[in-house]
Amino acid sequence: MKSKKLSEKIIKIFKKNGFVLSEPDVILDSEYIIQRSGENFKRTMVTFENEDGKIMCLRPDLTVASCIKYIEKKSKSKIYYSGKAFRRNNNKSSDLFNDQLGIEILGSKNQSKDDFKVIKTILDSAEKIRRKKIQVKIGDISLFKRLINSLDMPERWKLRLIRHFWRPKYFEELLKRLEKNSDIDSVTFDVDKKRFYEMKKMESDKNIAGRSISEILNRFDKKIKDPRSFSDGKRIAKIIRSFLKINCKLSKLDEKLLNFIKKNNLKSNIFKEIKSIQNLKKLKQEVNFITNFGRDIEYYTGIVFEIFSGKKEIARGGRYDDLLKSLGAKKNIPAVGAAINLNNIF
Repeated sequence: MKSKKLSEKIIKIFKKNGFVLSEPDVILDSEYIIQRSGENFKRTMVTFENEDGKIMCLRPDLTVASCIKYIEKKSKSKIYYSGKAFRRNNNKSSDLFNDQLGIEILGSKNQSKDDFKVIKTILDSAEKIRRKKIQVKIGDISLFKRLINSLDMPERWKLRLIRHFWRPKYFEELLKRLEKNSDIDSVTFDVDKKRFYEMKKMESDKNIAGRSISEILNRFDKKIKDPRSFSDGKRIAKIIRSFLKINCKLSKLDEKLLNFIKKNNLKSNIFKEIKSIQNLKKLKQEVNFITNFGRDIEYYTGIVFEIFSGKKEIARGGRYDDLLKSLGAKKNIPAVGAAINLNNIF
């Protein structure tokens, strides 16, 4: 009864902020998700074979399920949901499912305004159910991408570092290779080259993981022609490591970034126009900004956040501007959302 009353309070806040109910499908095509969203869900999916022999899964993520419904034109653009996400976990004591209440703005038209709207709505909800002091952790994946693209190194290195940022262990291996000015895995390079010539024989307008063959070929062409080793790797790796150590109160972030730029002799405009982050200074809660934060979910592209009550994470979310295209939309559709984990509240 208590949990139902708390859920009703949260939903009331969602509705007050203009979000309308959407109920994403529980059962999804597992191959569709794996092919279009990458392998990150595969190991955690709860799958089964239907009567036609097709491999299906229980939705592993309510954001992905909501995006699929939106693409099929079965939902509004500003939605809330209530339901379960089903994911296997290495921790045997963890639940197979998470009860969630979440919100999404699909087709976000004003990034800084919508980012703030989502975080503020979730924080207002957290205030209604808090037992201990509310704390907020913030990161922004786009800052890392801006830094990498500003550094003087081969395009192939830039693409790989950005692509594998969400895999900390492998990313660290890449940095070690970079420090030693060693070639990016020659085996991988040969595989890429083989795929390039295979894909040249395919129809250019065919789509794979949300991108046309012609887009993929252009990227491969850059990687193959680009020099694969250079002499300044140690300095570049040091700059990247230094950036990933930034951890401060949001109020100190401008000063930290300015000092980082000066110390490493970087272009002064790398981190200009970070309105979404600046906007968050209006929040009354204590906010920590961590550059190395939000790397555990591959589809985030911008601001990411977690909300804690004491030591328990009660909500998380972020911006994911590329996800809808990877799931089948004809073009990138800006989007941002977040979910409250009810398992950590009741």
